[in-house]
Amino acid sequence: MKENYKPDTLCVQAGYSPKSGEARIPPIVQSTTFFYGKTQDMADLFDLKSDGYFYSRLANPTVAAFEEKVTALEGGVCGIACSSGMSATALAVMTVAGAGDNILSSAAVYGGTYNLFSTTLPKLGIECRFFDPDAPKEEIEKLIDERTKLIFTETVANPSIVVLDFEKIASISRKYGVLFAVDNTLATPILCNPFKWGANLIVHSSSKYLDGHAAALGGVIVDGGNFDFKGNKRYLSFNVPDESYHGLVYSELPVAFGTKCRAQMIRDFGAIMSPQNAFLSYIGCDTLALRMERHSSNAAKVAAYLEKHPKIEWINHPSLAGNKYHELAAKYMPCGQGGMMSFGIKGSVSKCATFMESLKLITQETHVADVRSCVLHPASTTHRQLSEEDLKAAGVPHNLVRLSVGIENAEDIIADLEQALGKV
Repeated sequence: MKENYKPDTLCVQAGYSPKSGEARIPPIVQSTTFFYGKTQDMADLFDLKSDGYFYSRLANPTVAAFEEKVTALEGGVCGIACSSGMSATALAVMTVAGAGDNILSSAAVYGGTYNLFSTTLPKLGIECRFFDPDAPKEEIEKLIDERTKLIFTETVANPSIVVLDFEKIASISRKYGVLFAVDNTLATPILCNPFKWGANLIVHSSSKYLDGHAAALGGVIVDGGNFDFKGNKRYLSFNVPDESYHGLVYSELPVAFGTKCRAQMIRDFGAIMSPQNAFLSYIGCDTLALRMERHSSNAAKVAAYLEKHPKIEWINHPSLAGNKYHELAAKYMPCGQGGMMSFGIKGSVSKCATFMESLKLITQETHVADVRSCVLHPASTTHRQLSEEDLKAAGVPHNLVRLSVGIENAEDIIADLEQALGKV
């Protein structure tokens, strides 16, 4: 939307504007293909000379409405909705990197992302060099060479709850002319605006807070339009003609990254979001601002309770004054620190299982960031494939319990934690 509306207004209004007599909310366009009467109209679409839809593997009206809503919320220039958060991450990397290239990534990323970067991408010839997000700037810089294409981080790391120092990474990105990508899933555009702090790309697992109801799998890539590819020798593929599009040079376009990602990656891998999931995610975003306020306030209350509990060894939530990342969170996420936290239970690892199996309101599941509170033991689930050394680097000790605080009544959440800890 062109108007300078606040985020909570954009949640409700952005992404779709009906014409007179049309549906007020975007309809589900459950069609693989679209009709055109003129041959040239179709040809112009295939050559990227005009906007429109010709096959839902590349673009779809319902999917576009969701893309535009998230793009407006993040303040970007282009959004690409993908089939999952993992596909969004993979396509973001492969848009800029190929065999012989490398990327840098925070070691404190989600376990699935870590496995993608450490195991799968190397099979395609793309090396990932991991760094400690708390490491000095100079130490991270040493990992960069002429084949480095991307620096990947998370605003709030899952599950270690490390808060990113945006200005440190942004300064490295600018110094070396390397694209800076941020997974903003756990903060959302309501709590943090990565483009404001120097990021060039934003990735979301929209299955989490954006959808908000654990109903629709999906991911989104948002192009900030604030990285100059033109003449940048590091990004040759943006500066030479793409023969699969009749010699199109992406760096000469108003939206370079977003166009290349859709024209090449979405076209060839087919990992676009389905119209049904886009519809559910679109209407889920309507209440994103309201939900993030409640998630954050509930989590702050739960964290304050757990911090004082005698059976809790440690707790990570940036709302706590004694938290290592409290000042960074106040700077980059001043309106709330989200609903995710992690904590360690004193004693043997088996006590984690006893605690989680004793919960009644809070459920144990492989998900986070929806309206319902849930827990997980990452070391034995999402991070199970990681070695002991990798677990340490990712900030995932064996007694870590990940808690995603929902929007239920905070007193009820705390009461359930209290009775379950009583069984330990």
